[in-house]
Amino acid sequence: MEAPQYSGLTGALDYLSDRVLAPGTLVRVPLGKRELLGIVWHGAAAAPTDYTLRPVAEVFDALPPLAPDWLALVDFAAGYYQRGVGELALSVLPPELRKLDAAGLSQRLARLVKQLDKLAAAPAPVPDAPVRPALGAEQQAALLAFEAALTQPRPMPMLLHGVTGSGKTEVYLRATEQVLAAGRQVLVLVPEINLTPQLEARFAERFPKHRLVAMHSGLTPVQRLQHWLMAHLGRADIVLGTRLSVFAPLPNLGLIVVDEEHDPSYKQQEGARYSARDLAIYRAHLERVPVILGSATPSLETWQRSEPGPQQRYQRLTLAERVGGGALPRVRLFDMGVLPKVAGQSPVLAPMVLASLQDRLARGEQSLVFLNRRGYAPVLFCADCGWKSGCPHCSAWRVFHKGERTLRCHHCGFTERVPRACPDCGNLDIAPMGRGTEKLEEQLAELLPGARIARLDADTARGKGQLESRLAAVHAGDVDVLVGTQMVTKGHDFRRITLVVALNPDSALFASDFRAPERLFALLMQAGGRAGRDAEASARSEMWVQTWHPRHALYTALKTHDFGAFALSQLEERRAAGLPPYSHLALLRAESRDPAVALAWLREASELAAALPGAAGVTLYPPVPPSVSKVAGIERLQMLVEAGSRLQLQRLLADWMPALHGLRGRHKGLARWAIDVDPLAI
Repeated sequence: MEAPQYSGLTGALDYLSDRVLAPGTLVRVPLGKRELLGIVWHGAAAAPTDYTLRPVAEVFDALPPLAPDWLALVDFAAGYYQRGVGELALSVLPPELRKLDAAGLSQRLARLVKQLDKLAAAPAPVPDAPVRPALGAEQQAALLAFEAALTQPRPMPMLLHGVTGSGKTEVYLRATEQVLAAGRQVLVLVPEINLTPQLEARFAERFPKHRLVAMHSGLTPVQRLQHWLMAHLGRADIVLGTRLSVFAPLPNLGLIVVDEEHDPSYKQQEGARYSARDLAIYRAHLERVPVILGSATPSLETWQRSEPGPQQRYQRLTLAERVGGGALPRVRLFDMGVLPKVAGQSPVLAPMVLASLQDRLARGEQSLVFLNRRGYAPVLFCADCGWKSGCPHCSAWRVFHKGERTLRCHHCGFTERVPRACPDCGNLDIAPMGRGTEKLEEQLAELLPGARIARLDADTARGKGQLESRLAAVHAGDVDVLVGTQMVTKGHDFRRITLVVALNPDSALFASDFRAPERLFALLMQAGGRAGRDAEASARSEMWVQTWHPRHALYTALKTHDFGAFALSQLEERRAAGLPPYSHLALLRAESRDPAVALAWLREASELAAALPGAAGVTLYPPVPPSVSKVAGIERLQMLVEAGSRLQLQRLLADWMPALHGLRGRHKGLARWAIDVDPLAI
């Protein structure tokens, strides 16, 4: 009989089945001496007759096939991001699923269904109706637009542009309520795992009679499988998770919400480098459901697509006022250039900034001090010979962590104890240079005696439950000053914070990456938004930015909280320079222990591309090293590909990729190569 095709590690393979299997059916098939999980794929061709097909080993009959729309989403993602369909399809399934045979899955499903049925049948006390805050006029208008979208055959994506504290989450909740009432499922995406507990609690409180499951890397393999099965069986009403959950199988999807849609964490940086935000928009298009993109600082691509006019592709809904009529914090800039240096260094805090912190302490209010650099100091330095704590495996410095007395590379993880003397000249007086959050915490304790200071960064939130306990301490009022990296600047509803201080944000102003100003503006807007979220205290909320460039246009827009003005100026610059969203980019990366090998491979790849029919109108730039050119002993080079249209770029990539696969074998020593479509940084 005609063999079904499955999406395996090397593409579509043919197998023999004694019955017709629907596309999306999970199977186990032999491959060499192993048996692997496979998916029956759509679009099967007639099997060749000149060889004997191996039979399918097992069919997972207990599990419904994956839906056609799910298969179409994977097909699109694999094609757009230039990955194998099988590689992508199997990578987004729970790893635990790959270990089970048909009998094991049937037993697991039977236990899960029995457990869920028992929970549903158990008489539970009826909870109090959750308090629903009254909606403001702008929130009501946004919901009316959402209701109208529900009646459209293919709704336009909606950008919910709301200042921090404007009640975007309440709009998500009300929209979810309408979709659940219609018996549909809801998918909510958040950019980072540390944002899931707070949002999950809000949804669980509002919808106590509906089943909510989380999907993120913090789950155990068994939990991840169970939540995936609940979503696929339609037993989960709400799925809330990070970027991988965009592939959650949902047979009755009715709404997708992408919170903080601008966040770079939605872009996968290894393997299939997909954008979960962009795939969420495509999935909503496929399944003809609304998608809400929420942000106080939307990505410039999203903002440009929501601009009114004949080219408008997204509907823009605006929440310009904070809930309860609270004011946005007053933004004040301090010119660090006017302060005298002591021993060649500027003081930690300007006098006016320190006075503001002391004032908050006296009032019993909380402050947030933001420095986007963890560790004690970025580098150790020997004044005698100039030695610095470089990483022997990377083109980067090893960061000094005082509490652990270690030097740690944040790129490859290489860690050593701090040397007692300079390794080069033996000088005993080696000292930290610069400042990280660990050192800042120590300095603030000296400047603010008696203050309860807590630090929240990747180092202090590493252990199980540490993040939740530190956030709980802040919410309970047990912390006076919270020191943190960007981890604390987005999504958190700190009701007692009335002052935010941003230290040394200037480095991004003059970075080579064209997206750096956009990311910095978003980061500072989000940081400032942590202040004054309580309406009564908002009148005295403020944000201090210590900068060496107070007259920069970015800070001018920040002072007035004018994202629109900032976006307009940035888009004008992008248009003049031919940068996204007015062009479309891909990066071809090559890695080798010998940079000459990577360079030769990229140059030959460029020659191959130039000879292709689709090369017309596409620019291939010379190979260059990225900002960190060496990681874990591997040298990295990259080549930028630029096209005027998305179609031009995709045509070239589709023709180029087979040739690139064949090219690798001619360059011994090439470790890896990869294509990154729509890269976040260049």
